[in-house]
Amino acid sequence: MAQHLETMTAQAANQNLSFAAALERLADLELEARHRHSIERRFKLSRLPAQPTLDQFHFAHHKSRQQAKNRILRLLDLDFLKQGTSVVIVGNPGVGKTFLSYILGWRACQANVRVLFTTAMEMLNQLLASQVDHSLVRKLKTYTEPAFLLIDELGYLALDQETSNLFYQVVSTRHAHKRSTLITTNSAFSEWGNILHNTTIAAAIADRLVENSEIFLLGGESLRKAQKDPPSTP
Repeated sequence: MAQHLETMTAQAANQNLSFAAALERLADLELEARHRHSIERRFKLSRLPAQPTLDQFHFAHHKSRQQAKNRILRLLDLDFLKQGTSVVIVGNPGVGKTFLSYILGWRACQANVRVLFTTAMEMLNQLLASQVDHSLVRKLKTYTEPAFLLIDELGYLALDQETSNLFYQVVSTRHAHKRSTLITTNSAFSEWGNILHNTTIAAAIADRLVENSEIFLLGGESLRKAQKDPPSTP
């Protein structure tokens, strides 16, 4: 308001605006600026590396995308966050799992939702390190308190007993508090026993996710590979 006061005072005089009308315009400018700064702050704290939108998601790439289009579009209204619904995106490397998570994460930031993006191994390494200085309880809150937590690349490396237990703590706590978690993985639920230390932990985590979640299976060849390789000459 202070930045625009002189300009608005001149406009009020030129347009014969009342004091109340000029004040209302100043207040609108203040609210707009606060909203913009809030979104910028949400994005910075989210650790998302990009701000993609759905028009950049090529639904024609594979029939699995086309079949899931309406369900993906419904996610953009963010009602799933109000309901504490989780999202699991399964597919081979390069099919767009992470990109779709960026889209949903950025959309949530724009709605002023507290978002955090991390890879599975980054999160677990942070939690492991916190055990050394006895700050695990505080560090767990980093991952359990955001309204929307995006965990990328589950399944690329197998977890041991300790990291599997930590992963379970994050998922179970968020499930108990009805906070939405998005997980991208290259492994079907039936294979999680090979990723997580044993089938008991895998079943406990999958059970909490499946109870209230949207599951997407993305197929097709790697988009990264398709964009890298030149088309063959007929």
